[in-house]
Amino acid sequence: MDSHFFAYMYRLRYIERWSLMRNVMKENVAEHSFHVAVLTHVLCTIANEQFGKQVPTDKVVSMALFHDATEVFTGDIPTPVKHHNPKILANFREIEHLAAERLLDMIPEPLRNVYDPLIDTKKSDDYELKKYVKAADLLDAYLKCVTEMSAGNREFATAQKQIAESMQNLAMPELDYFLKHMAPSLEKTLDEL
Repeated sequence: MDSHFFAYMYRLRYIERWSLMRNVMKENVAEHSFHVAVLTHVLCTIANEQFGKQVPTDKVVSMALFHDATEVFTGDIPTPVKHHNPKILANFREIEHLAAERLLDMIPEPLRNVYDPLIDTKKSDDYELKKYVKAADLLDAYLKCVTEMSAGNREFATAQKQIAESMQNLAMPELDYFLKHMAPSLEKTLDEL
């Protein structure tokens, strides 16, 4: 049996993000997944090196790489749509679960137990590790807003404020450290770096 799993993963580059908004710079789910993985890595590194925690960085980065894998079937549903009401969100979560099952069915049996908790997050109850991926996901969205605002696109002003609030609610010193010491450079031009 041929496995089509990675053929689908490569199709994430065709799924556009931020579809309800005018974008100066288009972004797809594959780019976003890469950025979330990189940001997850740095947040875990800050946690371990700056705050003396013992976060399993490799495991969490693997979770980040596949955090939006189901979007190859569902597309990127904008946050205002998903969170419009609890029924819509619950239905969307069920659709995500079904998409995850479809993806997992494509993975050869000897490999499935490795990918299962990465693709179907319902099967992973490690809230503390998921929190790092969530933080990186929000951080990437925030940095997208910063980039768009720096390019003069005020379309992202409200989203930037809402995402900043959501990040603050996570109460993660790792996130605060990144925002203080690393994020400001993303507002600079190449000549200013």
